[in-house]
Amino acid sequence: MKIHRLYTDAQGESHFEDVEIEYVETTPAGRFSARLPATGIIFREVPPTYDLDWHPAPRRQYIINLDNGVQITASDGETRIIGAGEVLLVEDTTGKGHLSKAINERVRHCIFVTLD
Repeated sequence: MKIHRLYTDAQGESHFEDVEIEYVETTPAGRFSARLPATGIIFREVPPTYDLDWHPAPRRQYIINLDNGVQITASDGETRIIGAGEVLLVEDTTGKGHLSKAINERVRHCIFVTLD
């Protein structure tokens, strides 16, 4: 399974990278990764007009889009559409941050799994 990661380099610029989640166990119920630590869960509804200027992530967290995607632009200029069902790990808590914008003119429901 691949997830998107957004992080900050030593110069304060944000960048994307693809991270492959390793499976460590296979059972009749499917394949599983190792258990990862988390500190909480937040449910969020985002309006279709969402268009947030440059900002760092408020904390390290996974963002899991449930029914719509979001357009994210890193400060290095790379833009990605993180679609419904995809996972984004945001770790750009310092530096310039990123842009976030609604797509498809629809409400987006997502889950934040907080790490800090």
